[in-house]
Amino acid sequence: MTAVPASAFKILTAAEWAAFQAAGRFDGSPADLADGFIHLSAADQVEGTLARHFAGQNGLVLAEVDLDALGEAVRWEESRGSALFPHLYGALPLSAVTRTSVIEVQAQAGSTLGA
Repeated sequence: MTAVPASAFKILTAAEWAAFQAAGRFDGSPADLADGFIHLSAADQVEGTLARHFAGQNGLVLAEVDLDALGEAVRWEESRGSALFPHLYGALPLSAVTRTSVIEVQAQAGSTLGA
């Protein structure tokens, strides 16, 4: 089995990010709440998640999350294309976010991750 990454990523709308910062925790987007866990993506899954769930949206924030800080609340489960995705069962504390970046959407070329 391959090693589990030390971090994963959560894509947030600007409003979700502002509420996350104000509350100090993120309880989930509407899709997360409907599914019963917070959807995260490994580094190599971010572009696919953007394309599938955030196409045409601007003002997105990519939050890098320290998985070790979340302990056993993270489970790697099969999802899109039978790939294993990190799912967080519980709230995401702001203290687990190690870095953020703004996602710049380019008209023709897709998305790029900005600083």
